[in-house]
Amino acid sequence: MHRRPPRTRLFAAALAATLAVVAAATTTAGYAAAAGCRVAYTIGSQWSGGFTANVNVTNIGDPVSGWTLRWSFTAGQSVSQAWNATVTQSGSTVTAVNAGWNGSLPTNGSAGFGFNGGWNNSANPVPTSFTLNGVTCTGSVGPTTSPTVAPTTAAPTTPPPGGVPPQRTVRVYWLKPTDVAYDQRYPDGIANVMREAQRYYRQELGRTFTLNNPVVEVVNGDHPRAWYENTPNGNECYWWVVFNMQQELMRKLSLRAPDTRWINVGEISAEASCSGGGGGGGWVILSGHDADGAAGIGGTMNRWYGGMVHELGHAFGLPDSTSTDGTPMSASFYNYPNTHFSQAQKDRILSGPYGSFLS
Repeated sequence: MHRRPPRTRLFAAALAATLAVVAAATTTAGYAAAAGCRVAYTIGSQWSGGFTANVNVTNIGDPVSGWTLRWSFTAGQSVSQAWNATVTQSGSTVTAVNAGWNGSLPTNGSAGFGFNGGWNNSANPVPTSFTLNGVTCTGSVGPTTSPTVAPTTAAPTTPPPGGVPPQRTVRVYWLKPTDVAYDQRYPDGIANVMREAQRYYRQELGRTFTLNNPVVEVVNGDHPRAWYENTPNGNECYWWVVFNMQQELMRKLSLRAPDTRWINVGEISAEASCSGGGGGGGWVILSGHDADGAAGIGGTMNRWYGGMVHELGHAFGLPDSTSTDGTPMSASFYNYPNTHFSQAQKDRILSGPYGSFLS
């Protein structure tokens, strides 16, 4: 669950609605009306095999109450120790999540952190691209627009082991690329996030959705991680990973977009520095940082719980809030569980196309 960062993206109902981002991711989750950022990355000192770097990120868009900064190393560098942020690395992609005391970034607010790293004694270039909560840092503020999504079709395939789950339920998938090792933390962690979201919806609406058993269907991907990250799909690289995942899930499992039989939640262990995710039209599609977060890697669990509640809200038909209003459809999802649906949002979920899925 991006998370999920400050920009609104919704995916289509009847393949004409739009996919909405987080965190999560999830960040990437709830986004502000405009987003922008700039990053200063400096190498403080360097020695044989090691270096120290300092990173300062400035939010020049609408205020955020939690941040995730991502970039990719291009020369095999690695992070070994960090301070003032939780920093993790998957392949070349580095994810930095705010510490407990520096998560709030008002407009023009900044936060800094540092880390020790390793390099190959040949080249240690400064990263050229960063994303803050899924938004590429260009040094300017841009409106949050929604992409146009081309219709996709799904070819029939063999039902999953144990048969096809009952309709009018929430199906959840972890797509594992061919070069990613199986790790039980991922299906277990994603299942726990879904159970918490299930509990929250019952608390807020008096009814909730049904999960299947097992909660998470593990799907072995057809490609290595880099293929999902680098194969263009959609009008910007933000969507490549999750659209590639979604279309493979549709092909393998005979799914549709939108799908009147199930609400579908897909997470994949792949992510480029520009990757994000979102929800809408009965789907939630999330990239690597949400899968990592659910598995307990990268940030507090409240952020991933709140991000999933947010993205499921989009899947049920809710738009982003226009301000940080205390509801999980705004940046208030970062304060989970101290956030609540408004009565208008509850009514819209229950009267929407998937309201009958709740019991």
